[in-house]
Amino acid sequence: MILQKKLRRFQTADLIRQLLAAWLLAVTVEYLLLLSWLRDLSGVDGLAVMSLGRVLLLTALGTVLLWGISRFVNTVSVERWCVVGIFAVLAAVSLRASYSKGLLGVCIVLLALLVVYAIRGWDSSPEPVFAPRSGHKACLWVTVGLTVIFFLFVSVWTVSRIYNFSTPTYDFGIFSQMFYHMKESGLPMTTLERDGLMSHFLVHMSPIWYLLLPFYLLAPSPVTLQVLQAAVMSSAVIPLWRIGKDHGLSGVQRMLLCAVLLLYPAFSGGTSYDIHENCFLMPLLLWLFHGIDRKNTCIITISALLTLMVKEDAAVYVAVIALWLMVRTVLHWRKENKKDLFTAVGLLLVSLLWFFLTTGFLARFGDGVMTYRYQNFMYDGDSSLLTVVLSVLLNPMKALFECMEEEKLYFFLLTMLPLLGLPLLTRRYERYILLIPYILINLMSDYKYQHDVFFQYTFGSAACLLYLTAVNLAELKLDRRRVLALAAAATVSAACFCMTVIPKALRYPIECIRELDAHRSIRSALSAIPEDAPVTATFTYTTFLSQRETLYDVGHASKEHVLQTDYVVLGLDVPEGDFRQYATEGEEDGFENFIKFLEENGYTVLDEVPEELVIYRRDVP
Repeated sequence: MILQKKLRRFQTADLIRQLLAAWLLAVTVEYLLLLSWLRDLSGVDGLAVMSLGRVLLLTALGTVLLWGISRFVNTVSVERWCVVGIFAVLAAVSLRASYSKGLLGVCIVLLALLVVYAIRGWDSSPEPVFAPRSGHKACLWVTVGLTVIFFLFVSVWTVSRIYNFSTPTYDFGIFSQMFYHMKESGLPMTTLERDGLMSHFLVHMSPIWYLLLPFYLLAPSPVTLQVLQAAVMSSAVIPLWRIGKDHGLSGVQRMLLCAVLLLYPAFSGGTSYDIHENCFLMPLLLWLFHGIDRKNTCIITISALLTLMVKEDAAVYVAVIALWLMVRTVLHWRKENKKDLFTAVGLLLVSLLWFFLTTGFLARFGDGVMTYRYQNFMYDGDSSLLTVVLSVLLNPMKALFECMEEEKLYFFLLTMLPLLGLPLLTRRYERYILLIPYILINLMSDYKYQHDVFFQYTFGSAACLLYLTAVNLAELKLDRRRVLALAAAATVSAACFCMTVIPKALRYPIECIRELDAHRSIRSALSAIPEDAPVTATFTYTTFLSQRETLYDVGHASKEHVLQTDYVVLGLDVPEGDFRQYATEGEEDGFENFIKFLEENGYTVLDEVPEELVIYRRDVP
């Protein structure tokens, strides 16, 4: 029986290796068939002429051939080194066609990992079972103290942005007005988002917002939303502490792990652009991992369903975790693992169903899915996310090239260095599946905000990286090594935090104090506008004015909607592009023309704050 289990387990690992070798060979042959000028990885011309059918056929034939040979001859070592050799050839040809320092670096790292794999193989032994260790209460209280400090830090930072008039229409002004409508009617309506009254759920399917509504009703203010984000983010410490306990980390180690999370630039920095539904991803995904570790169906179900409610693309995280769990279960198959397999299949089916339902709904009734963020992979004139997947299958070097563009290297360092590269340091290669969100969402896209630690697109992938850090660290045999690794990670995280996050965060409370009188004058002027009056405003003032039924952003409002509002609030230091539609030919700034437009339609100056803003009111006959 033991021999049978081992054989089954190694057959699965063998099949994955053979499939990988055959696929790499197929894409290498297909790439070599291209004319030299079509091998350029910076464009998509090469992808357009590559044959997916030929790649799949060669992959299938190669896998069957390798599998057949391995039934008679032990080819394990040969196949491993074949993977190394084929990748080396593909990397060399790709670098010759499209050399970049980033591509060279990632090729060296991957080649090193593959050499380790060729020498030592895939660790397909059963996952270790750790006895939970009780830590000193002092460690718990220190962690609580750090969490409270983090909560206060984020709250002060983000609330200061409101009082500085630094929160733009996109996205905080929209969310602030949306919550006003949710308070009044229960519906997530807004007039800011697309120049007219509409549901925010026609842009992003995010019913998770309703979890915050009861708290908002207690104190209906934009400030409340910023504080709620800080609370949601801080709560991620709870499941991470439990994950550490599940994997046998001591109290000191769990404390250091939580400190790494709180100091991690891609976590703390992501709060800088105000509240966003993605703030739920870190705690919810960590709860999902904790539920899987504990085999707790209730925790898994609740955390997975809540994750899907965050946004239509949150299904990607659940699907990837399901795929990882499925592969892990098959690799380490035992009868008692049937529950894990059913769980994985259930998570995968539900996440795919939710993704296709929500994206289909958005495509038919809303704005569709924002696939324009992956134009660097759209080779067939289509705008489907499926094209991105096919691009990777056809030419993985294109994906590596895009991931390691110069502007993304800084992001890569800020996300991997604070974790000491621990998410990569494992011979349980099925865990690499959990890197898919990091690669797909943060590195592959050419949308600049998705590889910026100061935006919210890092929260989901960072949860996967933190979990990988915890589980890979837990397999270090000596406690001393764990503590040293975590202490080093916390030190690097703290250094990155101090150099990147703190200077950006301190700017806002300092400016609040320095510009106290000017901001007080602005608030006094804006408060004179009646709460029930429809208003058009420049983007810096929409948050303050968001507690009303009708509000438009000057830069996005049609002339018809501007004329339907009684008040127009104009900041005097807004970008030229906000008035582009009023500019005459050959001009970029249409501000003066917009003023003439207002005056011609009966608007006169009501109030102004010198060098800050001017408020126009329409005269009623």
